[in-house]
Amino acid sequence: MTTGKINVSVENIFPLIKKFLYNDHEIFLRELISNGTDATLKLKHLTNIGEAKVEYGNPILEVKIDKEGKKLHIIDQGIGMTSEEVEKYINQLAFSGAEEFLEKYKDTAKDSGIIGHFGLGFYSAFMVASKVEIITKSYKDEPAAHWICDGSPEFSLEPADKTTRGTEIILHIAEDSLEFLEEHKIKELLNKYNKFMPIPIKFGTKTNTLPKPEDAPEDYVNETVEIDNIINNPNPAWTKQPADLNEEDYKTFYHELYPMQFEEPLFNIHLNVDYPFNLTGILYFPKLGSDMQIQKDKIQLYQNQVFVTDNVEGIVPEFLMMLRGVVDSPDIPLNVSRSGLQADGAVKKISNYITRKVADKLKTLFTENRADFEAKWNDIKIVLEYGMLSEDKFYEKAGAFVLYPTVNDKYFTLDELKENLKDTQTDKDGKLVILYAGNKEAQHAYIETAEEKGYQVLLLDSPIISHLIQKLEADNQNLTFVRVDSDHIDNLIKKEETTISKLSDEEKESLKTSLETFVPKTYTVQLEALDSQAAPFIITQPEFMRRMKEMSQTGGGGMFGMGNMPEMYNLVVNTNSPLASTILSTEDKTAQESLVKQALDLAKLSQNLLKGEALTAFVKRSFELIK
Repeated sequence: MTTGKINVSVENIFPLIKKFLYNDHEIFLRELISNGTDATLKLKHLTNIGEAKVEYGNPILEVKIDKEGKKLHIIDQGIGMTSEEVEKYINQLAFSGAEEFLEKYKDTAKDSGIIGHFGLGFYSAFMVASKVEIITKSYKDEPAAHWICDGSPEFSLEPADKTTRGTEIILHIAEDSLEFLEEHKIKELLNKYNKFMPIPIKFGTKTNTLPKPEDAPEDYVNETVEIDNIINNPNPAWTKQPADLNEEDYKTFYHELYPMQFEEPLFNIHLNVDYPFNLTGILYFPKLGSDMQIQKDKIQLYQNQVFVTDNVEGIVPEFLMMLRGVVDSPDIPLNVSRSGLQADGAVKKISNYITRKVADKLKTLFTENRADFEAKWNDIKIVLEYGMLSEDKFYEKAGAFVLYPTVNDKYFTLDELKENLKDTQTDKDGKLVILYAGNKEAQHAYIETAEEKGYQVLLLDSPIISHLIQKLEADNQNLTFVRVDSDHIDNLIKKEETTISKLSDEEKESLKTSLETFVPKTYTVQLEALDSQAAPFIITQPEFMRRMKEMSQTGGGGMFGMGNMPEMYNLVVNTNSPLASTILSTEDKTAQESLVKQALDLAKLSQNLLKGEALTAFVKRSFELIK
C-alpha cells in the first residue's frame, strides 16, 4: 500500500468545491456517469481498432444505493485503470483540472451564469461525499487498484482483488447530503441528466410479466421474471439519420421528451450537420396561440447525449425559444459565462444554421402541402412573425412562406397579395393599400363596408403585428397597411371620383360648430361627403396614432411615452346623410343635443366603446324613444 499527498497548492480545495457548487450539488452524478460512459466508449474504440485484445460485449453502467452503509456506487465495465494511471489521472490531472477551474471561477462563478461544470469532472464527488473510493481494473493484464481519499489532500493507493474489467466508484455520502441515498432522488437525477446517455444505465431491477403460452389452461397465472431496470434510451431519435425515421418515430420521441404533453406537435425539424461544427437535434413546433408569454426553456441542450441545460439562450435564435426539442453539440463551450457564450464564434454559426434550417423546412412544408400549412398557420404565426422582426436572415427567406389570411380564411403570401389587390386597391397616387382588421367581430361593420366596395380585408391579430407591418412598409415601396376602422373606406383608398356634398360650406361650418358643442373633446369631428346610404356617424381611430401606441405598448418601437396616451378617435359625420340635415335644421338646442348624443352612442356601440353608466343611460333613452 502506498500513501501520498495530492500535489495541490489550494489547500482548501474541497471546501471550495462544496461552496462553489452549493446550489448545484446534484451534478456530481452526471459527472461520474459521464466519466463511466467515456471509459466505456474508449474501450469500444480500442477494441474496434484492435488495440485492446478483449471482448467488448454489451457493457452497462450501474448505479446502486446502499442506504444502510450510506454509500452510493457507480460501476462501469469500461477501460479501467492501472495503479500508475490512477496516480496520473486522479492524483494529478483530474485534480489540477479541478483546481484550475476553481481558481478561474471561484470569485465570479456565482454571478457569471456558468451553464456547465465539465471541467470539474471526478472531484465533484466531494460535494456530496465525505470519503471516496475507486476500485478499478484495467483492460490490460495488470492488478486492480484501490484508491481512497477522505476529502483532504491525503490519499492511499493499494492493490485490490477486483477481477472484472472496469471501475467502481464508492461515495460515502456526507451527513448533509443524505438525500442522495433516496431512491426517488437518484431516479429523478438519472432521468434529468442521463435519460439519453449512449451506454445503458442500470438502476435496480423491475418485474416483467411473461406472455401466456398458447396452450395454457384458463386458470394459468402468468410467470414473472426480474430484469435489469435500464433507465435510459441509449439511441434517441436525434442520433439517427432522418432517412431512418418516420413521422411516428418523431412523435414517439416527442412524448419521450415531454411525457406530460398530450397534444401532438405540428411538425418537426431534424438538425444534422458535421461541418463546420458538429450539431444534431430535433426541434418541434408545438401548437401556439397568439400569446407571447409562452413558457420558454423547453429546448434541452445536450453535449454528447449528456443533459447540460434547458436554457439555450444564445445558442438557439431567440424567436425559436418557444419551440421544443433537443440540440446536441460537442462544439458548444460550457465553462463560459452567458455573455461569453453569445459572443462565441462557433455559437453564432450554430444559431445561424438553426435559423436557416428552420426557414428551409418551413418553405418545404409550404411547397409540398400548402393546405396543411395554411391549416396550421394560426398555431405557428407568432413564432414566424417574431422571427421576421428579430432575425434578418430569417426575414430574407420568410417571404416564400409567411402568410397573410383574409377575414374569409383565404391565405396569401405578400407577393400574391400584391398581385391580387393591385387592380382594386391601388389608390389615385399609385399606392397599394392593404386593409386589415385586428378583430373580426369588433370591426364587422367596417369589414362589411369594405367588402361591399369589392375590397379584400386581412385578419392580422397577433400582438406584434404593428411592428411587422411597419417593417414591411419600410421594405416595400408604394405599399401601406391600414386598419379597416381607421377612417371611412373612401378615405382609406382614395380614388379619383369625389362625392359632392349636399351641404354648402356655410352649412357645413354651422353643423361642425353645433356638433363640437356636444361631442367630447376626445373625438375630432371630421365632415365627409359620403354616399347617402353610408352610416351618418362613424367612429374611426387614426392609423398612425393607434399603431405607434400599440408598438410602444409591446416594446421595441413606436414613439417614447405613447403607450400611456389616452385613446384618440375621429368622429366622421356624413354630410350627405338625412341625419346631418336634421341636426342642422333643428333649432331647439335640447333636441339637437339629444340627436347628436343618440347618434354618437350608436356609433360608439358599433365600436364596443359604450360601457358602464353611459351604456345603461343609452338603453333607457332608447326604450323611451320607442314607447
